[in-house]
Amino acid sequence: MRHVPEALQSSLSEETLTLCLCWRLTRSDGRVFGLTSHDQALTVGSEVFVPGAALDTSVFVHGADLQPGRVEALGALRADFIEDADLRAGVWHACRVDIYRVDWQAPDLGKLHIWSGAFSELTLSDQGQFKIGLVSQMAELQRPIGRVLQRRCDAVLGDARCGISADGRVCDHRVETCRDVFDNIENFRGFPHLPGPDFLLAGPAASQNDGGQR
Repeated sequence: MRHVPEALQSSLSEETLTLCLCWRLTRSDGRVFGLTSHDQALTVGSEVFVPGAALDTSVFVHGADLQPGRVEALGALRADFIEDADLRAGVWHACRVDIYRVDWQAPDLGKLHIWSGAFSELTLSDQGQFKIGLVSQMAELQRPIGRVLQRRCDAVLGDARCGISADGRVCDHRVETCRDVFDNIENFRGFPHLPGPDFLLAGPAASQNDGGQR
């Protein structure tokens, strides 16, 4: 359940809203930056949010073509600490993002946390426009963990898991090919003895069935 500061609750219920977005950006190197959609710097508690990237506030509306937990935003570079060289070097990759609503007339009322996630993709155009993909923390719960159990090998011929040189050869990832063609069965990364769907769907035997008698 989202906690709304009591002092901020009355501001949220006003007919004329004086709310803005505040973005806390935490890079992988530990540096923290604060941006706001307001045109003046805001101090909320001990944090300072400066006017920064003019991001589209519709960022939280999930498009039909976006994966669950993912949103996109368009904006213009305004913050002095967001430099082209850093963007191109990937310094902002996977930057953690925490987004809040704040009453810019009374920032001391506190902030309402509305979204957490991270930068997933960031592209920069020649016109100074950038597009960022944001992935929510919920999307992490949807990320596959571990390996998929399958009969065929899931290594790529010639990679470290395969352990042999490709030399222009082709592999069909079958255990027979790994054993007989490449003599590399010790590095086979599949599960050739997995039962197939016919076995899993098979019913009880029609003959020699004693009905469970002992």
